[in-house]
Amino acid sequence: MTVRNTLLAAAAGVAVMALAPSGAALAQSADQRVAALEREVEALRRTAAAAQDRARVENLFSRYMYLHNAFRDTDIIPLWAKKGTPDVRSQYSNLGVYTDWDKIMSYHQGRPAPRGKLVMHYVTTPVIEIAGDGQTAKGLWIVNGLESGLVDPEHAKTMPAWMFEKEMVGGKKVWMHNVYLKYGVDFIKQDGEWKIWHFHCFEVARAPYGMGWIPFAAAAQDDAFNVDLMYVGEDGKPVFMPPVDGPATVLGNMYRTDTPQRLEARPPEPYRTFSETFAY
Repeated sequence: MTVRNTLLAAAAGVAVMALAPSGAALAQSADQRVAALEREVEALRRTAAAAQDRARVENLFSRYMYLHNAFRDTDIIPLWAKKGTPDVRSQYSNLGVYTDWDKIMSYHQGRPAPRGKLVMHYVTTPVIEIAGDGQTAKGLWIVNGLESGLVDPEHAKTMPAWMFEKEMVGGKKVWMHNVYLKYGVDFIKQDGEWKIWHFHCFEVARAPYGMGWIPFAAAAQDDAFNVDLMYVGEDGKPVFMPPVDGPATVLGNMYRTDTPQRLEARPPEPYRTFSETFAY
């Protein structure tokens, strides 16, 4: 090999060595790729956990409704946040809110299953958001259904005429209502399980079969019986809501003939932690 060729080969070797990454550079590049993969895996893990939490929250509220329809309200109590949980509350009308845990649970206790009574509510159109920190969730549902039963004439005397149909069955007064509702519910995770934390029933309209929701509203929109009734018990005896613990802060907008409709139950929006959002 000539001296010239030797010099050219040496120069080429030096150039190749200069272009090749050093061991430190290779290690840094590998570390960056691993870090990027770790971030991606963590993001996928959070996405999967949120999707799983959303399904569990939806199942929880559907389970609530199945039990309620079957008059198994005492089985609903374990679905609620445990006693002593801060800020637990429920609301069923604009009369006010319940913040005492025992009083809230009384709504699910003592409900009979009278012969001839049928309640069938079904949920639809869910909007559910899981908090970024995975500790709370919010859900809003539209609910439709029917409520019906038979009332002993003696108990019927204490109830408004709009409650009943003209026909009687088996010597008893008949009530058959279509109901239209929205439920806004906040959930909290306790011991790894989702529980009901804030519960708000927004009744939108009610329509006795023989009347319809507009004539019903005209007759009942200012009747305290319409908003204070908790359920109709044995032989149709009316049972009323207990005294509220505080004023309502989020008002429902039940259909009236003299007011417009509005978005009173806000759909949940993405949020990181509960302090950044509103409460139902």
